[in-house]
Amino acid sequence: MMESQNQRRAPAWTEREVHDLIAVWGDETVLAELRSKRRNANTYAKVSKGMQDRGYNRDVQQCSVKIKELRQAYQKNRDANSRSGSEPQTCRFYDKLHAILGGAASTDPPM
Repeated sequence: MMESQNQRRAPAWTEREVHDLIAVWGDETVLAELRSKRRNANTYAKVSKGMQDRGYNRDVQQCSVKIKELRQAYQKNRDANSRSGSEPQTCRFYDKLHAILGGAASTDPPM
């Protein structure tokens, strides 16, 4: 038997759950901490706690991975849209992500 058969995957994120994650992530104190620190385990613990306060059961790693996935999807679409002559692209939650990441120094490449 394979070891992975004994491990259970976390349930997929629902749309409402992602909206709530973005809301917790978008809090100014959380954003400030994520921008100012290299090691963000404590900050992601706050995000996980915020999700628990909203009735979800997501651990620190799940929140961290989902935020990373959302950030990458946003950046991929933003980069594609910055190329001239390309068709406009968007991803789920693009507007909400743009409100969080649109002006973030960490998402803008150095000049």
